[in-house]
Amino acid sequence: MMRRTGRIKQCAVLGLGRFGTSLAKTLYSMGHEVIAVDIDESVVAAIANEVTYAVQADATDEQALRDLGIRNVDIAVVSVGLLEQSVMATLILKEMGVPCIVCKAVSDTHGTVLEKLGADRVVFPERDMGLRVAHNLISGNLIDYLELAPGYSIIEAKAHTEFFHRTLGEIDLRARYGINVIAVRRNEDIIVTPGADFRFEQGDVLIAMGPDDKLSKLEDPE
Repeated sequence: MMRRTGRIKQCAVLGLGRFGTSLAKTLYSMGHEVIAVDIDESVVAAIANEVTYAVQADATDEQALRDLGIRNVDIAVVSVGLLEQSVMATLILKEMGVPCIVCKAVSDTHGTVLEKLGADRVVFPERDMGLRVAHNLISGNLIDYLELAPGYSIIEAKAHTEFFHRTLGEIDLRARYGINVIAVRRNEDIIVTPGADFRFEQGDVLIAMGPDDKLSKLEDPE
C-alpha cells in the first residue's frame, strides 16, 4: 500500500544505478508520480512495475527528455555517475526550467561543478553512507546518523539506562551537552518535541540534534 505524504509530486529520476533505483522506488512507494529514465533497457525493465513510468532514454538527450515531459516535473534527480553526463543533464534541466534539480556527486569537485551549474541540491550517497556505517561501527548505542553540516548532525540513539524513569528536565541534555531532543520514539509512537516533564522508559529511542562532539555522549552506551 502506498503511503501518501502531502501533495503528490511529479518526480523524474535520471540514471538507475543503486542510488537512483532505490530513490525512484521509495518516492513511488510514498505516493508520488515517478518517471524513471536509464539508457540500459534491462534496468528499465526491472523497475517498470515499481514506478509510474519507466523509459529507456539517454539522460543527455534534450529532445528525448522534452518528449517525456520532464520539464513539467516538480523535482528532477540526476543520478548518473559520470561527471560529463551529469553536467550535461543538469544543464538541460536548467534550460527546461525544472523548478528543483537534485544531483548525485561522487566527489567534492564533482559537487562543486554541479552547484555552479545551478543544482538546487547536491547529494553524496557513497560518502554519506560511509559516515553512517562508521558511526554505527564504533557505537553500540547508535541506530542512525545524519550529517546536517560539518560538525553538526542528527542521530537516533537508544536511551541510556541512566535516563530510565527520569524526566527530560531532570536530565537536562541541553544544559549539560548542548543537545536538543527533537523527538522520542516509543514502540510505534513518535513523541515530537517532548517537554521537560517527559519521562523516559526502557526501550525509548532519542532523536537528537547538536554538535558531533556533544552527540557522542549519546552514542556511547557507557
